[in-house]
Amino acid sequence: MEVAMASDGAWTRKGATLSDKSARKEFGITQEEIIEGINAGKLQYRQNAMHGNPYLRLLRAEVEQFVQEKYGDTYWERKQWQNELDKINLELKRCRTRMKKLKQQKDKVLAKIAGDAA
Repeated sequence: MEVAMASDGAWTRKGATLSDKSARKEFGITQEEIIEGINAGKLQYRQNAMHGNPYLRLLRAEVEQFVQEKYGDTYWERKQWQNELDKINLELKRCRTRMKKLKQQKDKVLAKIAGDAA
């Protein structure tokens, strides 16, 4: 199945593209699988560079479809839930860090109040 050439709009919409590194992390695929998808005509790409480091920019919708075709809906659903869990865990870690800082501030204020009262 050939991929229809995406319009330039697909490349410029926020969230419509991702780097090959992000695709590997988010979808659990390898660089070799990405190259395989490109060679098979299932993934379009554009070459970019950030701070002199080259990377491939891919269309998110095509990567999603590629992963679904290759591994099936069950894998894709499980990967989505895992990504959601990772986001939740990260937010919980941020909250714990923030709570720790707030507790330290509270303790300092209480110590100052106790010092002023004495």
